[in-house]
Amino acid sequence: MAEKTDNKTTENNEPAEQDNEQKALADASVKDGVKAAEQDKKEKKAPISGHLKELRDRLLRSVIVVGVLVFASFFFGNDVLQLILHPIRRAAEMASTPDMLVEINLYALTALENISVFFKICLTSSLIIAMPYLVYEILAFVTPGLTKKEKRLIFTALPFIVVMFLGGVAFAFFIALPPALAFLYTFNAQYAQVLPSIADYVNLVTRMLLVVGIVFETPLIIMLLAKFGVVSPEWLSGKRKIWIILAFVIAAIITPTPDPINQLIIAIPLILLLELGIFLAKRVYKNKRNKDGTLVPVGQSGK
Repeated sequence: MAEKTDNKTTENNEPAEQDNEQKALADASVKDGVKAAEQDKKEKKAPISGHLKELRDRLLRSVIVVGVLVFASFFFGNDVLQLILHPIRRAAEMASTPDMLVEINLYALTALENISVFFKICLTSSLIIAMPYLVYEILAFVTPGLTKKEKRLIFTALPFIVVMFLGGVAFAFFIALPPALAFLYTFNAQYAQVLPSIADYVNLVTRMLLVVGIVFETPLIIMLLAKFGVVSPEWLSGKRKIWIILAFVIAAIITPTPDPINQLIIAIPLILLLELGIFLAKRVYKNKRNKDGTLVPVGQSGK
């Protein structure tokens, strides 16, 4: 009888032990899940904090480099100002005739204007000189998250972007600005002489250089859009008339003169830039297709 009682007790204890084991396993799995979730959170926070620290360090280095260059530019700021004065001197030569010598002088309208212009020139020239380093810091921060194809595209396009921008700056500085300034500062001068402020002149020159430099990036922008199938060469050719009108509108905005000659100086290169963009688009364009193989119209996404 005792053996039977012991057997029954053992049989009654076995389900309880199994329940305890299941509860222990369940508790262990819950703890493991909590630990895994906490680990995932730590792993997610770590890259974000690492990226923020890297961004902070790169920004700090960039600010230090620009600050050092600003200090150094104090020693050659006047030389940069002499270079900026080239367009207005060229404008005076263009406005002069054999019978009349035209002089265009700049004036400081406030006591602090010369100082503010000098500091602005130092800062602008420092940013230009530091631009290769700033671009390096930007690319070094961005490229680790890009694919090989995207990296190759960026590094291939970067030299052309620089060349086209510098080409636009040179075009504005040597070709577009002198005749525009000659017209501005000598128009109806027999009735009222223009007294240009040096601050207004520097602002005008820097704005023209920047805007025309960016406009000269048009062919590369068109080429990239065509490469990704956003636009097609045929579509661009069909919009040629609209672009010609837009070129004259842009020329009227950029050029500070209302005369057609100076607007043509800006508009004709813009039209040529479009033609160059169409030519490059033909070289890189790839037709976007639907899943059934049919072509996707420009401006629509594939199905």
